[in-house]
Amino acid sequence: MILAIDVGNTTTHLGIYRMDGAAPVLLHHWSISTDRARTSDEYAILLRSLFLVDGIEPKMLRGVIAACVVPPMIPTLERMCRSLLAMEPLLVRPGVRTGMPVQIENPHEVGADRIVNAVAAYARYGGPLIIVDFGTATSYCVISAQGVYLGGAIAPGVTVATEALFAKAAKLPRIEIVKPARVIGKNTVAAMQSGIVYGFAGQVEGIVERLKAEIGEPTRVIATGEMAPLIAPLAPVIDQVELLLALEGLAIIYQRATAIK
Repeated sequence: MILAIDVGNTTTHLGIYRMDGAAPVLLHHWSISTDRARTSDEYAILLRSLFLVDGIEPKMLRGVIAACVVPPMIPTLERMCRSLLAMEPLLVRPGVRTGMPVQIENPHEVGADRIVNAVAAYARYGGPLIIVDFGTATSYCVISAQGVYLGGAIAPGVTVATEALFAKAAKLPRIEIVKPARVIGKNTVAAMQSGIVYGFAGQVEGIVERLKAEIGEPTRVIATGEMAPLIAPLAPVIDQVELLLALEGLAIIYQRATAIK
């Protein structure tokens, strides 16, 4: 078994995978908040508690792989793996064998989160693909029919945009982000919910249609990320929601990078 860790700006996802077959099999997964103030010891205690609930002993793991988009968290992550698991994590970074060529001006600019999503989605569905990741940022990634990462687009995420609206508009309250009963809001909260939820659904529709026009052939659209279950049903261009895409991609990359069969 291996441990896969996807460290995002807001949330960290963890998964235990069995690696003794042709394809990795997810056995357990958890989500915790990403907190830069936590020490490696605190993360180790938290992970040990999660393991305990599901009967996992650290000695049962033979490897760990991580993708981290928060650079200050990398030393903390490495120290935690040494203290809890007595091993070094395989970090998804330039030079790691992912099996996916990257054709953009500077391949080193592509975030690890975008690569692991792309690897998993292409392994599952083939291409061409558009992956919409509703995270702290909303990212759009394009994968060719041949499995080449071609680039994409990045926009502010749903939560980031909402917090900016609350912070900059003195009379607007902080709200819960949920689908409103109607598009025409009858009060301030409902009007904000409508603008945010349907506004982002419209953004997805517009950007995806433009990406498809540039791709020039039928393209499957996969959504992932915290807000995908809220926005995807309102955006008919999205074909499928895969919430654990990043963890699956990490397990696949570990398999390729370490030649586990």
